[in-house]
Amino acid sequence: MALRAALRGRLSQLSSCTGHGRVCVPPTLLTQQRNSSTSPKIKVDLDQSTGVAVMRMQSPPVNSLSLDFLTELCISLEKLEMDKGCRGLIITSSQPKVFSAGLDIMEMYGKSPERCGEFWKAVQEMWLKLYSSNMVTIAAINGSSPAGGCLVSLTCDYRIMADNPRFSIGLNETQLGIVAPFWFKDTLANTVGHRHTEMALELGLLYNPAEALKIGMVDQLVPEDQVLSTATETMTKWLTIPEHARQITKSMMRKPTIDKLTSNRDADIHNFVSFITKDSIQKSLRMYLEMLKKRRG
Repeated sequence: MALRAALRGRLSQLSSCTGHGRVCVPPTLLTQQRNSSTSPKIKVDLDQSTGVAVMRMQSPPVNSLSLDFLTELCISLEKLEMDKGCRGLIITSSQPKVFSAGLDIMEMYGKSPERCGEFWKAVQEMWLKLYSSNMVTIAAINGSSPAGGCLVSLTCDYRIMADNPRFSIGLNETQLGIVAPFWFKDTLANTVGHRHTEMALELGLLYNPAEALKIGMVDQLVPEDQVLSTATETMTKWLTIPEHARQITKSMMRKPTIDKLTSNRDADIHNFVSFITKDSIQKSLRMYLEMLKKRRG
């Protein structure tokens, strides 16, 4: 509980200073985090010789995006962003067969409006940090990546997925009776276009790797055991581009989408809390959780 309280406090510090899609951070936070390269749910290894960090999500069993997980992720990202020696970030999973199963449903079921709001603010923070990052970001998708897991990969500059037909990826929120917010929609539309986004979101589609490649949800498929090595090779190519030119171009492409959320954060939190706490939505979540229990049983 002490860890969770400390992490929430740090997230509040981060959230209180935003602008232009960027998040600034108090010097005290950087000092606190400077000597810590690992955390219970996130492990970061930075290669000083190449300037490339590998971030491994390691929260068993499926890297669910809980409040604690998201807070640790945000702190890790901020530390890397402020490290001038870090130019690229590869995001992958330490869990077998799954990249991330998405938002933790237990953060949305049976919780107070205040807690739901705090959780949603952390989801926003994660997206803002990743989508506006100055680093080259590559998703090494070594397993299934539904819902919020798909969102994490979509924020990256490039996506490499394991070519295993049993893996799936997509924003399948409607299957749970949940509506993907506008910035989820915008991120997907910026990647695969309007029509594919419309079909994907309305039907809550999950795509196998070949289907995801076909519509542009991922950029490359490789054998499972080559996902990370391919991401490393690809990163080398991206880092040959003059940094200022790449960063300005990335900002130019993404700024309208980022500004749309930064200017509507409070309203977006209010809309989420109002929606997720409805009796009908809570009932849908309860039914889904009961279905999961039966599967495990």
